Amino acid sequence: MTFCFTGIRSFPKLWKNNPYLGVVGPGHSCNFFFLKDCYGIRNQQKLFSLKTVSPQNTKAINLIAKARYRRKDEGSNKVSSEFPHLFAAGAAKKRSQMNPRSHDHALPPERNIIQLPTQPLNSEQWDKLKEDFKGRANFEDWIIARMVAYNSSIDVAKSLLAWVAAKNNGIVSYNLLVKYLCLCVFHKQTSEVFDVYEILKARYKSLESSASTLLIRGLIHSDRWREALLLLEDIKKVMTPSKKNYGDCIQGALLHQDVNTAWNLFQELLDHDLIPMMETLKAFFDFGKDIKDDQYSKKLLDILLYLRNNQLYPGESFAHSIKTWFESVPGEQWKGQFTTIQKNGQCLGCGKTIESIHLSPEEYEFLKRKILSDVIDGGDQYKKTTPQVSLD
Repeated sequence: MTFCFTGIRSFPKLWKNNPYLGVVGPGHSCNFFFLKDCYGIRNQQKLFSLKTVSPQNTKAINLIAKARYRRKDEGSNKVSSEFPHLFAAGAAKKRSQMNPRSHDHALPPERNIIQLPTQPLNSEQWDKLKEDFKGRANFEDWIIARMVAYNSSIDVAKSLLAWVAAKNNGIVSYNLLVKYLCLCVFHKQTSEVFDVYEILKARYKSLESSASTLLIRGLIHSDRWREALLLLEDIKKVMTPSKKNYGDCIQGALLHQDVNTAWNLFQELLDHDLIPMMETLKAFFDFGKDIKDDQYSKKLLDILLYLRNNQLYPGESFAHSIKTWFESVPGEQWKGQFTTIQKNGQCLGCGKTIESIHLSPEEYEFLKRKILSDVIDGGDQYKKTTPQVSLD
């Protein structure tokens, strides 16, 4: 999947030649601007060889082949050679009959046959379901984990929590609350997210990263989205937030028209050497449609340059967003189209030849000289090979 653009002006910055950067070449779906989501798979072959048995080992082989099960018959000293050797057909079955303990290990584990409820249950029904549970795990933890795995209804999960609270003086464990929060976020039940958030804040001074991540994603679509930024700050106190944490907060800021906060978070994400998620970059292009802002447009072009320099390839949905943004820029006349690249590297849409990933002889010699001088030689060999620091 590839698309190209034609318009009244070009952006030389994006395609300035750089001898250190390889770009997509013939056979890859690339165009005047953007890259295809492609992955190369290297075939690996494993070679196997057979070695002949050395004469020194033949004696050991013969001893194994002559091995016998020996047992004394009742009332006699006769030795039975019932099996020709250890690996004879049927030997495993007869050994298992001689060792009854092996049957205990062969029994399959007992499986749960209960099914997840599709409707909210009352206290008696939950009691009955727990009685039918045959697993070794805690029933409440097991059932809520299954609900999360199958995205069960919020009402069913809420009836579970009500049953647990009734049996524990109104107390619901942290694990159950976080699993229930996961369902609330998935179903975008914002009011339920608020309720769980208030319970967690009241009962716990701090939250683990998984709970904070869920709350951030659950809050960004609401009027309380700035509280997600506070949760992000709490995560920073103990660890570096994930790109998912940053991405959710950026999307929340863009959703509520706080562009400066979004760009500041994006720069902070890059400063941590995190690779932004494609959906985060897509959010910037979706927000920029029909906006006449040269500064914002410049930052979007910087994102495209970042993708090129780091060989990151947008998927189809992201590519559509980029195409739509170009065509929506006020005062411009960009027209995007999806195209294919021929084997010789020529684009069928614009007719241009895509830059090859293969180095020319001149480029190879240049790269070779740079590696020899900067990496292998590196100037002062003494400084490169001793832990001591020169005081000059």
